[in-house]
Amino acid sequence: MQTKKFGKSGPQIPVIGQGTWYLDRGDRKAAIAALQRGIDAGMTHIDTAEMYGDAELVIADAIAGQREKLFLVSKVLPSNASRRGTITACERSLKRLKTDHLDCYLLHWRGSYPLADTVAAFDELVAAGKIRSWGVSNFDADDLGQLLAVAGEGKIACNQVLYHLQERAIEHAVIPWCEQHGVAVVAYSPFGHNDFPSASSKGGAALQSIAQAHKATPRQVALSFLTRAPSVLAIPKASSADHAAENAAAGNLKLSDSEIAALDKAFPRGPKPRSLPML
Repeated sequence: MQTKKFGKSGPQIPVIGQGTWYLDRGDRKAAIAALQRGIDAGMTHIDTAEMYGDAELVIADAIAGQREKLFLVSKVLPSNASRRGTITACERSLKRLKTDHLDCYLLHWRGSYPLADTVAAFDELVAAGKIRSWGVSNFDADDLGQLLAVAGEGKIACNQVLYHLQERAIEHAVIPWCEQHGVAVVAYSPFGHNDFPSASSKGGAALQSIAQAHKATPRQVALSFLTRAPSVLAIPKASSADHAAENAAAGNLKLSDSEIAALDKAFPRGPKPRSLPML
């Protein structure tokens, strides 16, 4: 499994991690098995959020006895992101995850509370040893610039954003901004939202052709393409242990320049949107 640095001063973590949105809505035993298979395969970066229902509780069961090998991330809802509310939300997530610290804690998206209040809470949580770093999710380049003015250089560990083959908006400004400032980019929903390209589509055919050349799967090719930039990691969700193993194998897949160009043509970036897409 390839690794990349998480932010300017963070550790090296696996290029492919594990997302957990909707993890609590299916078979609990299968979800735990998928997470554990993913960990065994090197996907030790596990991402969750207080918004994800009981996902934190499922994760707690899956990671029992192996917390020390993991890079664990959760998120605070904007509605809870006052200075005191952020601290309370973090402590609640720690209790649900049965851990004494998070490796990174994120503001899920920008809300009505001043960024200065949320950042102050993050800094307080770092000082208390309850989180080791902090970042944001669903921030466009302008939002990141405003956050930087509040926090200063080197504080923002990551920006977690929507990114898949058919939604490449972050390539216009977000990825360049993050790479300029040493901020990791974490791609959520890297297969889209129930709309991964079918084999009969033009894009799907390009994926299949490249996959066959590498004895890989189209989803593995997609993950490799999305993580081609030095700052980008991905957190696909797996509904089964076999799916988790498939995702993990993408962490060792390297595409050639010509294959990247072919996918770039099959899935054009498109114009810069007025606002950053998010789910």
